[in-house]
Amino acid sequence: MLFKVAILTALISSVAGHMAMSEPCPRFSPNCANKPPLPAGVSDYDYSIKSPVPYDGPLMKSDIPWPESATTWTAGQPATVKFQPGGAAHGGGHCQFSISYDNGKTAAVVHEVLQHCFFSGASGGNGADVFEYTFPLPATMPSSDNALLIWTWVNAVGNREFYANSATLKIVGGSGNSYTGKQMTIANHAGYETIPEFSGNYATGMQLYTNA
Repeated sequence: MLFKVAILTALISSVAGHMAMSEPCPRFSPNCANKPPLPAGVSDYDYSIKSPVPYDGPLMKSDIPWPESATTWTAGQPATVKFQPGGAAHGGGHCQFSISYDNGKTAAVVHEVLQHCFFSGASGGNGADVFEYTFPLPATMPSSDNALLIWTWVNAVGNREFYANSATLKIVGGSGNSYTGKQMTIANHAGYETIPEFSGNYATGMQLYTNA
């Protein structure tokens, strides 16, 4: 089912030491080689793109429509998301990749990496060894000139935080009129459940994802 995110009016975030997407280039990111132009009325990039979403703040940085897409994806074909190297990966944790067709008001999961995101297995370290994920897009996704990819992450180790970036996409080749999928999980944020530090138990918080 589509996930209604009532307060989703601000989802791009994350202090210079954490993880952030590099491809597709997230909205407001100052770090991409090919940054889409900022929307009218926005004067600067977000230099805290790697910081967690503020606990009691909005989940999306802005609901201003983006003037250009960061990349083009084809429904029914593989899509790849890449992350900047050098960020603290906090022992991994749970990541999801979701798609929105209404600029973040609703979103549905297209891929998730649970337990060991950024790692090839269990790790209590900060140095990631996985920096990209490739996954198939449903062929029945609608085409769109202004879809939104939302990456979210709950870290395994450290302060209980919620991370998110979003990127504007053009999707072509879709055969459907709508996309319905698993609801996006939000945690460690005001009004939502807190997932405790994993402490080596990578099943921590899994029920929030499997029951979504």
